[in-house]
Amino acid sequence: MELIILGVIIVLLLLILPMAIKVVSEYERGVIFRLGRLIGAKGPGLFFIIPFVDRMVKVDLRTIPMDVMPQEVITKDNVTVKVDAVVYFRVVDPEASVVKVTDFIRATSMISQTTLRTVLGQSQLDELLTEREKLNQMLQKIIDEQTDPWGVKVSAVEIKSVELPETMRRSMAAQAEAERERRAKIIHADGEFQASERLAEAGSIIAREPTTLQLRYLQTLTEIASERNSTIIFPLPIDLIKMFMDRKQSSGPGEKPAK
Repeated sequence: MELIILGVIIVLLLLILPMAIKVVSEYERGVIFRLGRLIGAKGPGLFFIIPFVDRMVKVDLRTIPMDVMPQEVITKDNVTVKVDAVVYFRVVDPEASVVKVTDFIRATSMISQTTLRTVLGQSQLDELLTEREKLNQMLQKIIDEQTDPWGVKVSAVEIKSVELPETMRRSMAAQAEAERERRAKIIHADGEFQASERLAEAGSIIAREPTTLQLRYLQTLTEIASERNSTIIFPLPIDLIKMFMDRKQSSGPGEKPAK
């Protein structure tokens, strides 16, 4: 009889012992409830609980990346866009994440969706496209304030993509093309202006130093001779050309040059 009782006790111990021994990892915490009352969070490592009296809920403390479902948003300037984002958050208070909210992951997801629509709905389309970092910080601050009572810390919010309507994409492409053409024309005009300034400076230098005109004349003859070998060139002295130019300038606009 004693052997039977001893065997029963051993069997009970073998059944109860695994229920009493709990092990949680470094990135986890075990929230203990005793007869429904919160005892506290334990871990990491090995600890014991009272079977059938205590209940443990494991909470992961690692950062959770969560995709926010694409949301249709009407911006402040009445443009409908589809925006999706990713939220990075983690549990900093295991007890609050279990006691104060049913499912902190789902609750954080719902808060992120509504906040995304609200914040982006108050922004212009240009702000959404060019000031994304500012909007990310604003979203992170608002979502973090709302999830703080649940023991959840939102570390970052990143807007992944902004999908524009087809008509808006065509309009923006046409605008970008016009802007590129405008810049090209401005650059071309600036180049022409700088070139004219250089030519004017070169002309004033040649007027002061006639020798430079002679050198330029010889250089031009050399370039023509090297490029077009079939062309016959009869060089004229630059002094002869200058003489005709001086006679032309000395005669008035309606006068004939003197013979």
